[in-house]
Amino acid sequence: MSEKKPNILLITTDQQRFDTIAALGNQHIYTPHLDWLVDEGITYNRCYTSCPLCMPSRATIMTGMQGYETGLGGNDDRLKPMEKYETLPAILTKNGYQTRAQGKMHFSPVRANYGFEHMEISLDYYREMRNHPEYGTPKDHGVGENETEPVISTVHESHSLTHWTVKRSIDFLETRDETRPFFLWTSFAKPHPPFDPCYNYWALYQNMTMPDPVVGDWSSQTDDLSHAFKFQSYEINHTHRYTPEQITQMRRAYYACITQIDYSLGLLFARMRELELLDNTWIVFTSDHGDMMGDHNMGAKIIFFEGSAHIPLIIRPPQRAFAKNTIENNSCDALVDLGDIMPTILEMAGVKAPSNVQGTDILSPQITKDRKNHTFYGQSLERYYLVLSDNIKYMFTTLGGHELLFDLKTDPYEQHNLINDPAYAKELKMSRKKLIKLNEKYMPHKVKDGQMIVTEKAPKGPHEVPKWPGMLSPNSNEDTLH
Repeated sequence: MSEKKPNILLITTDQQRFDTIAALGNQHIYTPHLDWLVDEGITYNRCYTSCPLCMPSRATIMTGMQGYETGLGGNDDRLKPMEKYETLPAILTKNGYQTRAQGKMHFSPVRANYGFEHMEISLDYYREMRNHPEYGTPKDHGVGENETEPVISTVHESHSLTHWTVKRSIDFLETRDETRPFFLWTSFAKPHPPFDPCYNYWALYQNMTMPDPVVGDWSSQTDDLSHAFKFQSYEINHTHRYTPEQITQMRRAYYACITQIDYSLGLLFARMRELELLDNTWIVFTSDHGDMMGDHNMGAKIIFFEGSAHIPLIIRPPQRAFAKNTIENNSCDALVDLGDIMPTILEMAGVKAPSNVQGTDILSPQITKDRKNHTFYGQSLERYYLVLSDNIKYMFTTLGGHELLFDLKTDPYEQHNLINDPAYAKELKMSRKKLIKLNEKYMPHKVKDGQMIVTEKAPKGPHEVPKWPGMLSPNSNEDTLH
């Protein structure tokens, strides 16, 4: 690579699960430009978020610090880890990069730049649209930010938030300071609910077959265990009530939102090619968390199931850097997470990561060897916990102290709970021990006498869990409108 520092484009979606890219095996979805990234880049097959919620995941990308390290274990505006820790854009700005944030950031305070030289957030799109009533009113259908019922967008594709995010990203590329390398974070608010694709994308999927949701031997039961892990789904949506036909429609709308993002990326990548930027720009694509999409009769995120916590991660090097890529077959099975994004991007820029960052450069050819015995830990809302070692996945909730144990090697969609399987007694004992040790370090107030503290009872059903109807109107001043 030349002495000139490379440009870096970070692309994130919101709530896109790991198995929604055609080139990675999903034969029910159209994603030609994500497929292009797969073909030309490195796919990380086992990337997770340590807290499947927007604010903690985005703070991890910005600081390299996990939510359980900073205390941000939920969407809590009162906690501001980016005020305490040096951020990715701040470091890049200090090292000569022109830095721009475009799209949903979900920071607190909403308009805090935290090191970006310039930032345009989703609220700016809504402000712009209010000045053009002839374009229609976005999100004027009444379906809320966590409700999973499908609905059609109330604006044309050219006036959608997805298109605006790409249009404004292209504007930055065309008007940037060409004497400096750039770091651009293009952040899409979709496919987060409401699942309201523009009609032309909905039409693509009207007759498309959808993959069936999975149900486990534990989630098909109506008991305290299943209710404990369905609590958050009961709280923010109605997916547990859907018929198979309704789940199919929900999935079609979700896939259509992803395809709308993908086709819009075609405009961005084409303009980058025309501006001769592809040869000196790293492209990193990931998401903050996934969505259950009806698996185990659940919707949304928050809990550490594969649909919720397992996310896509693809890195496309500049063309001139391919010769230095030593990751075999452009695919990596090492256990990585969002905490690795910051140190990896800094390594691209030739900058050392702060000493407080636990993550590492996952472009290193040693990453698979280094992560061979890695244990991944997660905590969400101080209610749900995860320990993932190799393929053994242990989940615990303080709602009744319920546990789940899965072997992802033989059961990738978590259908068979192994808690009472004598063949996995050793793995269960070791997982419990690891969770206690990690919680004693990061969440000591949740452990007493070597045991997790059970703080709540599991609900007896959705009727015991209050809901948030609608959540946000189109006139909200929060950076959480989608």
